[in-house]
Amino acid sequence: MHPVLANRERFLIYLAAWAPVAGMIAGLAVLYAGLSWVQALALTVPLALVYAFICLAAYYPCQVAPIGRQPLTRVLGVQAVAAAFSLLLWLFLASTWVALLEQVPRLAALGERFPQVVPVLLSAATLLWVVSAALHYLYIAADAANRAERQALSLEVLAREAELRALRAQVDPHFLFNALNSIAALATGDGARAREMCLSLAELLREGLRLGGEAWIPLERELALADRYLEIEQVRFGPRLRVERRIDPGSAVWPVPPLILQPLVENAVTRGIAGLVDGGTVGVSARAGAGLLTIDISNPYDAAAGGGGEGVGLANVRARLAAAYGERAAMTVRDEGGRFRVVLTLPARTEGG
Repeated sequence: MHPVLANRERFLIYLAAWAPVAGMIAGLAVLYAGLSWVQALALTVPLALVYAFICLAAYYPCQVAPIGRQPLTRVLGVQAVAAAFSLLLWLFLASTWVALLEQVPRLAALGERFPQVVPVLLSAATLLWVVSAALHYLYIAADAANRAERQALSLEVLAREAELRALRAQVDPHFLFNALNSIAALATGDGARAREMCLSLAELLREGLRLGGEAWIPLERELALADRYLEIEQVRFGPRLRVERRIDPGSAVWPVPPLILQPLVENAVTRGIAGLVDGGTVGVSARAGAGLLTIDISNPYDAAAGGGGEGVGLANVRARLAAAYGERAAMTVRDEGGRFRVVLTLPARTEGG
């Protein structure tokens, strides 16, 4: 619905703003067409009221051809067509109104003078349409700025929630039990690896805390965090968990929301590798090109056991992408016959995004 019509107070203010406009058009009709004030007011006040509603329609061409996202020629063309249609409609209504007014004896001469009024109406209508279109563009820009601000606040809230969820997953008793049990098993026979796993676990938790205060990080930092998680799980699963990384060097510096990959690799391990006796390979790839970053996480799973599906982590990633990028990002989940694949397609970060 039109923003003016959606709010009663705003609509009344809008109509009140047209009162002086009607007076100015009437004054021009008196000055340039030789009408009396009675004739001018009888003609222009109802027409101004009608044109007030017609000018509200400028909102829709402004949305069809937004400035900055469409070529200037298209913007001008769309507005020119809309203005021409509006002017013709107004002139038709004006001529119909004049025919009705001629039935009043005091206004009988209005039809003879109407041709002199037409240039006044055309000039006023053209100027008013331009002003209306400009005001609608300003409103659309202000509304977009407000929505961007709300989206940024939503992203911040979701990022905090994602941080807490990720940290809760990292310190989950079951996860810590498995990690500490693996460390204890290594401590008796391979102290160096036990110490390495302790350091990896500590660094994983420490890095997760650091990322909580940042809105965007380079992909290489996000990959490093995911690698630490996989290193810990590799100690637990041994040769059952294998990782294949294919990272395009150009994608390393691409900014992404923090903690966007760990839920995906965690899903690959817990809902995929953990259910396979022989384990399998988790594939992690990233490539950049044509203004897009594509991240691909895949893993085998036991279809008979019902693994490989979407968990809470994937739903959280989907919500994070929607908040960070709106409809410009995509998350595709596919079951490729025993192999589960999640593909993220992320656009370049825009200013303020």
